[in-house]
Formats: sequence, C-alpha cells, structure tokens
Amino acid sequence: MKWTYLTASLAIASAAQIPFELPNENNAFPFSDIDINALSWKDSFALHQEWTRNKVKYGKTKLLSMYSDYKQMFSAPRTDLTYGLTSSPTPELLGFDSVKQHSGYFTVEEAGKEFFYWFFESRNDPTTDPLILWLSGGPGCSSNIGLAMELGPSLINATIVPEFNPYSWNANASLLFLDQPANVGFSTGGAIPFTTEQAAIDFTNFVDLFRQKFPNYAHLDFHIAGESYAGHYIPKFAASVVEAGLPLKSVLIGNGITDVISQFKEVANMGCGKGGIGKIYTDEECESYDTYYQRFVPFGLLCYNYPNPVTCFVSVLASPNKPDSGDLNPYDSRIKCGDNPLCYTQLDDITNYFNNDKVQSALGVDKNFTACNAEVGITFVTDHNMPYHQYVGQLLEANIPVLIYAGDKDLVCDWLGNLAWVNALQYSGHEQFNATEFRPWVTKQGHKAGEVKNYKHFTYLRVYESGHMVPLDQPENALDMVNRWINGDLAFK
Repeated sequence: MKWTYLTASLAIASAAQIPFELPNENNAFPFSDIDINALSWKDSFALHQEWTRNKVKYGKTKLLSMYSDYKQMFSAPRTDLTYGLTSSPTPELLGFDSVKQHSGYFTVEEAGKEFFYWFFESRNDPTTDPLILWLSGGPGCSSNIGLAMELGPSLINATIVPEFNPYSWNANASLLFLDQPANVGFSTGGAIPFTTEQAAIDFTNFVDLFRQKFPNYAHLDFHIAGESYAGHYIPKFAASVVEAGLPLKSVLIGNGITDVISQFKEVANMGCGKGGIGKIYTDEECESYDTYYQRFVPFGLLCYNYPNPVTCFVSVLASPNKPDSGDLNPYDSRIKCGDNPLCYTQLDDITNYFNNDKVQSALGVDKNFTACNAEVGITFVTDHNMPYHQYVGQLLEANIPVLIYAGDKDLVCDWLGNLAWVNALQYSGHEQFNATEFRPWVTKQGHKAGEVKNYKHFTYLRVYESGHMVPLDQPENALDMVNRWINGDLAFK
C-alpha cells in the first residue's frame, strides 16, 4: 500500500510562476549541505531558483523547518548493532492453517527495535518447496496485510475470523511475512527517522539469523516478493542479501514504485485514455500534467545523480501533482473508495482481528496493531524520489531473475509507469528486453490473465482486471503466476 503519491508530509510545489530572485543571505539556501562546485552552473542556478520559488510559497521559516526535518532523516546507517531472533510456539492455535508455523521477533538491541515475523510451511512439501518472504509497502504498512487480505493461508472476513484461502501462495511454497521497518504492524521501537539503507542492513541480518535459527529451511530456494513501496525496498534489500553472500533465487515486485522519473511521466496518461481504463481525469489535468512533469525532471535527475539533502528535498518539492481520481479508489479505478482512509474496508477488519487479546497472546505480541503507520510513512519522504532501479540492474547482471508484475487498474503505481522504467533500465540485456513484444499470458486453467514481456531472466507481467493488490483482485491468476515463476517458467510460456 501507499499513502498518497508522495505520502502526507511535504506538500508538492505548485506550478505558479514566481519571479526569480538571485541567491542571497535572506534566501537561507543551505550552501553547507551541498558541494555547489560539483554541479554545473545551470544545475546550481536551477536549484537556487526552485528554492526561492518555495521560499515565496511557504515562507522562509516554514521552508527551513521542512528542510531541517528532511535533513535529519538523511543520515548514514548504523552497522555496529547486535541482532537476535525469538520464536513463539503457538500461532497454529489461530487456525490460519494446519501447517507448521513460527512467529516471533527479530531484535536489534542497541536500537531498541523488534521486528515481528510469521512463518507458514508449504501445504505441499515443506522439505523441498521454496521459501517466499513477503513485504508490504506503504511505507509503513504491515506485511500482515499481505497475509490476512491477499495471499496468506487464511483471509480475515467481515465477521472478523480467518477464512481458508484456497489460493494461498503457500500451496507450493513456505511463506514468511515480516513487519518492517520498526513501528510497523506488530513491530516496535526504533528511533525515527528510518531509511531504506538502514532497513536493508536490518533485513539482511534478519535473513541470515532466520536461516541460522531454522536450518531445516536454509537449503530451500529463497525468493523475496512484495508490492507498492516494496519497489524501493526489494531492489536494495535483495542487492544487500547477494552482497552478504546469502543465497537468493529471485525477486517479485507487484505494482511497485522504483524509478520515479520514469513512472511520474505516465501518471496522467493512465487516466487520460492510454491506460485501458478510459478517460477519468479532466481535460485541464490531461493537458497540463506534462508541463509540470517536464519542470520536475531536472530536479529529479539532480537527486538521482547527486543524492543529498538539498537536491532530493528540492526534487520532492518540485514533483508534479497527481491528477484527482475523485471518489474512485486510486488503488483500483474500477471501484469507489470505501469508508477507510486507504479506501479498503477490509483493513478495518484486519485491525480489529489483530487487536484481539487471544490473537495477540497466540502470536506472542502485546501492541496496539495499526495496519499502516502514517508517522513511518512521513519519515520515508527522504527516500521517495531516490532511485532504486539501478539495484534491479545489479541483480540481473548477477543472474538473479526479476519479475515485475502490475495490476492494470491501479492509479497509484500504474502499469504504464512500471512498463516505462523496465524498458528504460540500463543493463546488459536492455536493448533485447526493450525490443521484446508482449504476448498473451494464459494460465494453466486456460484463463487469458494478462500479457507478458520477457527476455531471459527479466520479466514484466501486465495483470488484467486487477488493482494495486493483485493477489486480492485476481487470487487464482496470482497463484498461477507465482507457481510458474518459482518453478522456473520465467517466460510464462
């Protein structure tokens, strides 16, 4: 899940034309936080101009306060930490499945963090079937959303009880759900700010400790899957896992946000007649969006090429406004937004279930459960406009298969934007992948479920009639997708 296109913290700069003002002391431009000499005169001039524009818009005091908060989050990750892993023996009592389960906490002693996890063995053959670790996005949303609303062994229904899911991804794979970063879902502690860089260190140590704690699963093929802001998490996490020498079989990212420059370009196109959902945005929004986008691109590139507090802060401020989807669910343009801040009323059911005392006792937790933590989402604003697609290129060069799949009715992380960034990705197979044509994806049950684009170990899958959460909207087809992928059918032939 995502909160809004840029989370709920920093307002996006308007397109109002503000007269340019030469830099001076009253601008309070943070000279000391950037090596101006590393930039071209044109880039330096543009940064000053955008700073001045926002000083007029917000006022100098507010702008500096916003920047100060942002800068605090742009800190180097700690590496001198002590990790541990606990396990609770009783999650089976909840009736999510009859298979063997483990839940517990991954701890980071010096940081006071505890990350909740829940593991389910495969329904088929847990001694040989692969292991899939699932991450929900947000940033700030619990992976228990994926478990209890999308792909887990049971889903929480409207009567607040688990209901058996015949299309669970543990049909032929063991599943591991991790609430991260700290303060997400049942996870606790940890001083804000958070960064993906620190989260990657924590994640890699979790994978290593889980393998040590449960050596009977350490030999299984290991896949990392997730959706939405996991488009940031997974590329970096997977690259860190590989760098640490831990085995990784593949990654799967659904409706992710990975390369904002490429993906922002398609935002209006999705609802202006090019995304297969008709025209839902106004003529003015469709006609003006590209002007705002083109104005953003130079600042987006500065954050990509010179990532530091100044360039990335200005990049966020310069980001184009997302067109208004009205009363439609932005995560699924086929339906209206439900009575919930994130549009899905199922999130209320999940929250009620996980706050039940008996449930928490069985899981060995004691915390008020919130499906998505807005405070965590706000702290990740430093991260949003930074590039993560380059790590996908690194994975491909290391011969790690990558599946990017996208439900084609999502307006938040739409299929057009995801197609744009995978086609633009620079790696040794770029030209061949980019030139590859789509062909139908037909499930083993004979359903025409979407269309696929594949070159060797890189695959893009457009999923028909699905919003942001493919396993929720197309459970049978999603299971076909994951079963074929983990069995090596990378081209879905």
